[in-house]
Amino acid sequence: MKPPPFAYVDPATVPDALAILAEHGEDGKILAGGQSLVPLLNMRLAAPRTLIDLNRIPDLRYVSRRDREGVAGLAIGAMTRQRAVEDDAGALASLPMLRDAIAWVGHPQIRNRGTIGGSIAHADPAAELPLVFRALDGIATVRSRRGDREIPAADFFAYAFTPALEPDELLAEVWFPLPGPHSGQAFLEVARRHGDFALVAAAAAVTLQDRLLTDIRIAIGGAAPTPLRAAGAEAALNGQRPALALFREAGRIAATETDPTADIHADAAYRREVAGTLVTRALTLAWERCGS
Repeated sequence: MKPPPFAYVDPATVPDALAILAEHGEDGKILAGGQSLVPLLNMRLAAPRTLIDLNRIPDLRYVSRRDREGVAGLAIGAMTRQRAVEDDAGALASLPMLRDAIAWVGHPQIRNRGTIGGSIAHADPAAELPLVFRALDGIATVRSRRGDREIPAADFFAYAFTPALEPDELLAEVWFPLPGPHSGQAFLEVARRHGDFALVAAAAAVTLQDRLLTDIRIAIGGAAPTPLRAAGAEAALNGQRPALALFREAGRIAATETDPTADIHADAAYRREVAGTLVTRALTLAWERCGS
């Protein structure tokens, strides 16, 4: 299989990339790690007139601690390789959900080339990094020649494979809030084989305050057109004492909030049942990680 013909440019700076995007608009396509885009090109499911390669731009590759409005967080440049984050022990120790999830992303060869921002901007509803971004209420910084703007994770995923980016915008950075004291996080998924996209994935985060559950975050991937927050299950846990029976009930509620579709890998009923089970297990693991 061969891609359709296209022009290729590889700007060395962000302003140059933005100028090219502004010139080509919907006819241009950003190339980050290429682990999703190149197969789409080869199968002719994507046919941009111009491919804009960001790999020569060092300003988009970094991992740094950064506070936002008094909240400690981790800022990651969009072109940061997944392997670079996986090898950053300090970053992963501070963000356990990301530590759990990134090990599920493809295979080492994929993570060597794949980027954090590329995966999130691809907006695959079954992918791991978009689910972490949604679960933690991350914030995306996008840039264009018109200026910068910030998009909260709740608004970033318009539909499957459709981020809330204008044709002249590129994703420059994603920011994740770090957990506070007495907090726990977990990420689990079920796939046909390790490295495949998840049939269903679940992410959970909880905080214990006076032995009660607060700041509950439950997200499910592979069970709706976008990464899904299980608001009803979160509400059912808020202010309650942790207990396995309570987590099972939250899993049941979360399953009813999903909107899965059937395909050759699994039917909708199976995905819904697995979603509830994974939510229960992720909540239990997150609670166990809260500490005394």
